[in-house]
Amino acid sequence: MTKLTLGAHPYMLGFEQLERMLERSAKSGNEGYPPFNIEQTSDHSYRITLAVAGFGEADLAITVEDRQLVIRGRQNEDAAERMFLHRGIAARQFQRSFVLADGVEVGEAIMENGLLHVDLTRAVQSAVVQTVKINKG
Repeated sequence: MTKLTLGAHPYMLGFEQLERMLERSAKSGNEGYPPFNIEQTSDHSYRITLAVAGFGEADLAITVEDRQLVIRGRQNEDAAERMFLHRGIAARQFQRSFVLADGVEVGEAIMENGLLHVDLTRAVQSAVVQTVKINKG
C-alpha cells in the first residue's frame, strides 16, 4: 500500500510547500528552553512571549528565515573575570523556531521584566472569485 501524503493527494494541488513546512517544524529541535507562551491578541494578531531572564537585548537575535521566525539567545561568558562559589543559574544558549503562515508578518519585539514579547500580524485576505473563460480548441 502506498502512503498518501498531503502533497500527493489528488484533490490537494500545490500544497507541497505546506507539507515541507510541517516536516521542518517537526525537526526544528525545540527542546523546551526557554519556556514560551503564544496568545491571540485580536482576530488578526498574535504575541509570542519567551521567558529570557538573564538575557539582555544584545544577547538576543530575532530573524525571519524562509517563513520561519527564529529567536536565538547567547550570553557572553565572562567566567574568567568571575569566581563562582555556587553556579545554579546556567548561561545557556538557545534557539526557538516558529513556522509562519503566508501573510503573517513579524511586528515589534519588546523586552519587559525578563520576558521577550514578539508581536505578529496576519493580513486579512478578501475572498476572490475568478471567472475563467473557456476557449474553443
